[in-house]
Amino acid sequence: MALETSEREIEGIDVLECKGRLTMGDEDLQFRKKIAQLVQLGKINLILNLVGLDEIDTTGLASLLFLMLKLRKAGGRLALANLNPKHLEIVVLMKLETVFEVFEDVPDAIDSFFPDRKIKHYDILQFVESLHRNAKRDTGKSTDARAISG
Repeated sequence: MALETSEREIEGIDVLECKGRLTMGDEDLQFRKKIAQLVQLGKINLILNLVGLDEIDTTGLASLLFLMLKLRKAGGRLALANLNPKHLEIVVLMKLETVFEVFEDVPDAIDSFFPDRKIKHYDILQFVESLHRNAKRDTGKSTDARAISG
């Protein structure tokens, strides 16, 4: 599925809903063009709601970095919301967990734009720990399965 985006505004913050995939090719080019349009319109505080994003590759991550830098240069900010575990894993593997502002959902991301509100960041460290636990558990299962079959 190609990348589809739609915009909405919540409390003066622009939310870009992403659906489909953000990968090398037309999707990446379309995404960058959309971002350039938003910045040109002065929409520099942006939340990307990635709940409908099925796939992201390294080119897609590079596009997110490009977007973040473009917004910062214009005096704005980028917040990411609703990353699924597979996408979070890529962010962690690429060591970008400290680069992006990641939130569990859109309301938490919106709150981050208002200094008087309590900010609830997505706990990436907890996610990383669960990845390690699952990897150890999976390794243990495969070892047990070999012992049983062998």
